[in-house]
Amino acid sequence: MQKQLMQITKKKDIALDTVEMVLANKYISKYAVPGQFLHLLVPGQMLRRPISIADVDKESETVTIIFKILGAGTKQLATCQVGEAIDALGPNGNGFPLDMKRDSTAVLIGGGIGVPPLYYLAKKLHEQEVNLFAVLGFQTKVHVFYEEKFQQLAQTIIVTNDGSYGKTGLVTDVLDNFTKPINRYYTCGPMPMLSAVKRQLVNVEGYISLEERMGCGVGACFACVIPTDHQGGYKKICQDGPVFSAKEVQLQ
Repeated sequence: MQKQLMQITKKKDIALDTVEMVLANKYISKYAVPGQFLHLLVPGQMLRRPISIADVDKESETVTIIFKILGAGTKQLATCQVGEAIDALGPNGNGFPLDMKRDSTAVLIGGGIGVPPLYYLAKKLHEQEVNLFAVLGFQTKVHVFYEEKFQQLAQTIIVTNDGSYGKTGLVTDVLDNFTKPINRYYTCGPMPMLSAVKRQLVNVEGYISLEERMGCGVGACFACVIPTDHQGGYKKICQDGPVFSAKEVQLQ
């Protein structure tokens, strides 16, 4: 992790209140792995904002982030324009393990803004010739993004809460539809979704990205601790994660 300046090279809205931003930086694009995040100092804000890395292009030396406009920080970040530079710490955290064999099968399960970190993961696993399925959940049709991008890498199912697009319900409603044995799952999204996925796929090796709670982002404030299943201890999401083995952490 290093402090870097990242120049905005592209920016566009890709869904309701959802922004895709491409940032140029040689160091971060060289060393970032799927599941890591950037800690951005948004102009006019005191605290940094953790944003997942959605994609990396090593040739153009760029990193893509996707964020939802939820509060003052992301609202301000969305006003930044192409050509501006953003102060960033990164790449931060521990990413997804990529040690899957050729022709093994993985399911990627994302919910809302938990979808972006799974895209770069899908690209890397696709390069390793892993059989991929993706289940992506959104609130409504207008919140859906990256469907076509995932379809190029994985058999993809879109689920919306209200049934306005794709299948109706929750991501866990379609997990039993897979007839092929699953070797591993990867998931990122809101805590209730992660808990439900862990319960439903209890007999499958899984990795969970926890990005719902974070404070300083560098392990100093203890705002993002999560209980583990090992002797009642705790781990920091920003420093020990954000990716954990599903068997390692206790989800509420």
